[in-house]
Amino acid sequence: MIVESGDVRLAVFEQGDRSAPTVVLVHGYPDTHRVWDELVPLLAEEFHVVTYDVRGAGASSSPRGLAAYRLPELARDLFAVIAAVSPDAPVHVVGHDWGSIQAWEAVTTPGAPIASYTSISGPCLDHVGHWMRRRPTSRHLNQLLHSWYILVFHLPFVAPLLWRHVIGPRWKAVAHRLEGVSSHVSPTVLHDGEQGIALYRANFVPRLRSPRARRTEVPVQVVQPLRDKYVTAGVSEDVERWASHVRRHVIDAGHWVQITHADAVARLVTEHITAHSRPV
Repeated sequence: MIVESGDVRLAVFEQGDRSAPTVVLVHGYPDTHRVWDELVPLLAEEFHVVTYDVRGAGASSSPRGLAAYRLPELARDLFAVIAAVSPDAPVHVVGHDWGSIQAWEAVTTPGAPIASYTSISGPCLDHVGHWMRRRPTSRHLNQLLHSWYILVFHLPFVAPLLWRHVIGPRWKAVAHRLEGVSSHVSPTVLHDGEQGIALYRANFVPRLRSPRARRTEVPVQVVQPLRDKYVTAGVSEDVERWASHVRRHVIDAGHWVQITHADAVARLVTEHITAHSRPV
């Protein structure tokens, strides 16, 4: 299915019973919808499962310019997908990495048609901006050390060239060596990784420099992989300040937990959805 969001065309994929509650899975960087391949069949036993390639990745459009990759545009994409796959009922959202970051923008939008949210390894950047203004602790330093690559992505000319000629061609081997995963790496990863740098450049500095107050009444579940090399627990420690209903779970896993521990993630997502689904 192709869903239009303004002038962007989003490649959308569905599995499961359309009459069941709908769960939309939003992938991160530099992935495509394939990063959910291990999780989708587990969830599709009970739910209508929807995945899509975010703008700039996979089979979806790749608009030019940083403005096209700002968080409000990404949230509008998610809303367009929701309207297409579940026009009459709110959906449950699961986001990973940058998929989680952009889903936070939608979840904290008043009136969002979202019944529950599971955030995996991707904080709200505005929440992080407020968190960084607190008195510095070892948690702040720890996250900064884990975020070295974000600084690299902001170097003019260097980051795209580095991805195109050094990292991108070797990403499958790098992912396998660092995380023990590689099956999810898309044939379009060379393009996706280079294009996705715009996500960082369009959002990190504005949101950390001038964080907004982003609150939500949507029930939130935070899943923290214990051995995540990129996103530490510190960036999500203030979620209760911004969300009224929060549950937390730690899984002894690396960053791509939905691949390596699909059964555990499916169980947590199912429990969260079931707890916040409308009676039929």
